[in-house]
Amino acid sequence: MIESLTLATNLAATMGEDNWISNLQTWTQDLPTALQWLGVILVSAIPFVESYFGAPIGILAGLHPVIAVAAAVVGNMLSLILVVYVAHWVRTAILHKRPQQMDPEKSTKREKVRRIFDRFGVPGVSLLGPLALPSQFTAPLMVSFGASRHAVMFWMLISVIVWGVGFGLLAVWGLSLVG
Repeated sequence: MIESLTLATNLAATMGEDNWISNLQTWTQDLPTALQWLGVILVSAIPFVESYFGAPIGILAGLHPVIAVAAAVVGNMLSLILVVYVAHWVRTAILHKRPQQMDPEKSTKREKVRRIFDRFGVPGVSLLGPLALPSQFTAPLMVSFGASRHAVMFWMLISVIVWGVGFGLLAVWGLSLVG
């Protein structure tokens, strides 16, 4: 496994892949072994990294795939809990105040997003949303449309697990091809 890691790291370096994802992987790998799972939790809380890049980062850092996926899911869910409950609090505060008039241009854009939400619902947006936006954006958006925060959290948990496991399996499969 360590030979595969070294080979994958060298391959990425020779391909000129010097981006923020590889920097996060290096940062996680440089942590003491006992704290690498904590590093995966922290990087998975970042929008656009989430569980689907957090799990491979952990696997490439040398964590067992099950631990890497679990840590990535925990990190992603911690950030989602924060944004969903803050969004619910903000929505409740706004609704208890006087109704506000929206800018017609913003209203048109909001209606487009609302139609997508109405078409796919909480399960569809939760599972397919990561193809377009991070879950830290789609989850509070669904709450702002009036979706139950508990339903959003349930379906986001399912989504985070599915995406984390899927990308974790891809990372393991990719390492087996390289090694």
